[in-house]
Amino acid sequence: MPEDLADPVEQSAADGTPIREVAGQDWMEFAEAFLANHPPGQWISRERERLTNTVDRVTGDKR
Repeated sequence: MPEDLADPVEQSAADGTPIREVAGQDWMEFAEAFLANHPPGQWISRERERLTNTVDRVTGDKR
């Protein structure tokens, strides 16, 4: 699963495309769409929060 997420992120970086153009403004929607292609498990909630926190930290956004 991390490789599935890393590929579009790496490609957008190589192309100079801002990550928000890849994932959009709604990180939860992006995560839901991504996770829909992977089997569910108890880790989903933790990973959702981790994704949001990481993106907010990297982009300087605060919630």
